[in-house]
Parts: sequence; structure tokens; C-alpha cells
Amino acid sequence: MQHADPAEMKKHIRTYLMIGAALYLGTIITVGVNQVHLAVPLAITVALIVATVKGSLVASVFMHLSHEKKWIYGSLILTVLFFVVLMTIPILTTNNNIGTPIHHAAPAHAGAEAH
Repeated sequence: MQHADPAEMKKHIRTYLMIGAALYLGTIITVGVNQVHLAVPLAITVALIVATVKGSLVASVFMHLSHEKKWIYGSLILTVLFFVVLMTIPILTTNNNIGTPIHHAAPAHAGAEAH
């Protein structure tokens, strides 16, 4: 088993502490925005931005996803493809005429023959 050199360990510890401080700052921003009572759309936008930044930090550093770029881009492309398919299906089904009855206008002379 290889041990990392002390300089490398200090670099990792510093990175983790910086990310921890950024997450703490994000939490303070979230609480502060809640205390200011912004308009609902703006409050939701700020909350989503802070949550996205915090989630990205956790995923990339603590979950070590920053080293898995090929897998991340592959899953992102797959997600976009599935999104396009799922958005296309309703459009295709609304334009689909299979199973709907065809309504023909009754001929004008059909009513005269019945009398």
C-alpha cells in the first residue's frame, strides 16, 4: 500500500476545508435570503442557484466525480437524449390519428331517400 507524501495530503486537506467553508457560506446565504423575504420567483431562483452550486461542490469533490469526466459527460448526453425522447412522445401522440373515427358528412341525397 502506497502512502501519499505529506505535501499532497496537505493539498487535499486544504481543498476539503475550502469546500467545507464554501458549503457553510452557501448555507449562510440560504438562511439570509430566507430572512430577507424576497419575492417568491426571486427567492426560488436564488435557492436553486445556491443548491446547484452546493450540490456540484459536494458531487465533484467529496464524491470524487471531478475525476470521472468521461462517465459524467456520457450520462449527461444520455440524459439529454432521454429528455428529447420524452418531450417528443406527447407531440407524436397528439398528431396521431390512429384509432380515431373518421367523420364523413352525410350525403345530401341520403336524407331524401329515407322519406
